[in-house]
Amino acid sequence: MIKITVFKPKSTYLPLLSGCLSVLTLQSVASAFTPFPLYETASSYTTLLETTGSDTDPTNIYYPVSEELGKTFPFALMLQGALVDKEDYTNFATIVARYGFIVVVPNHSRTISNPFGSVTGFFPDVELVNDVLSFMDRENLDETSPLFGKIETTRMGLLGHSFGGAVGLNAVTGTCEPIICNTTFDRPSQLRAGIFYGTNLNEQMTGENLPIENRGVPTGLIQGDLDGVTFFEDAMATYNNIEDPSKIFVTVLGANHYGITNENNPQRDPITPEIDQMIATETIARWSALFLRSHIQGDTEAYDYVYNAGDAMDDNVTVSTVTVSESSLVWGLMCVGCSFVLARGTRT
Repeated sequence: MIKITVFKPKSTYLPLLSGCLSVLTLQSVASAFTPFPLYETASSYTTLLETTGSDTDPTNIYYPVSEELGKTFPFALMLQGALVDKEDYTNFATIVARYGFIVVVPNHSRTISNPFGSVTGFFPDVELVNDVLSFMDRENLDETSPLFGKIETTRMGLLGHSFGGAVGLNAVTGTCEPIICNTTFDRPSQLRAGIFYGTNLNEQMTGENLPIENRGVPTGLIQGDLDGVTFFEDAMATYNNIEDPSKIFVTVLGANHYGITNENNPQRDPITPEIDQMIATETIARWSALFLRSHIQGDTEAYDYVYNAGDAMDDNVTVSTVTVSESSLVWGLMCVGCSFVLARGTRT
């Protein structure tokens, strides 16, 4: 794991910090976090999503099954890969939902054009972000909806695959690139974090890797090291171009471009994966869900897994991270865990 933290304690406190951090490490080990889903099952239903331009998208919505009265959940929009049907993400979306999220997976069909011609099929666009926000507001107030009164409409995350990940990165930056965006786009304040699989912002015509001006929105990338569609080097370059931490890059060992879907697609990625499909999907879903929990729900145990312990616990990944809050977190823990030492040292 590559982890970068800006933290320079004063030299006079180094022995104290060493002792305090040793105690904190022992306490962390003693109460080890298990990164399993919070809910045993998730349910789903299909509805129609009204989108910009008055079209409607058939949409699957997955949500955790909870017996707790009055329980509400944040939601995440899953932006599909180019020409990939929403049904191909059933396993992935179900697992993410079991971590405490409502997962919205539309089939967004449109025609896109480029210098090589036009194609009609499933291609998400950045306008879906605000379309889904409006839809979830209505769904939360609809007494006939399975999610009536259960949606935290002020907290939204983004998930995405391939082309959908590029759309998600544009949403994070609040930009409107050709093909990915049809009109204009303003990033909503409800968007708290995004993490995407098998994607990059490499400009195909020029080879330039575009800057990711995420303006404080935590952003993650997950990449299979056997991806034969979007290349590892471009994904890493995009990760390096994410300007503001916190950010994460997770490499799933043995996974190809379709590790996130229910089944492999050898017609579109000729490289045969070397990891079981369900293991790959579970790995991608777990890291995605815990990343979102870290930043949308303020889950400190999920945060520790994602940015510290998870790499060593999961043999199927390698992880690179850059964080902004680690130094303040360490200082805060020292104030709580070591204040008695400082107090004793100042007594006369």
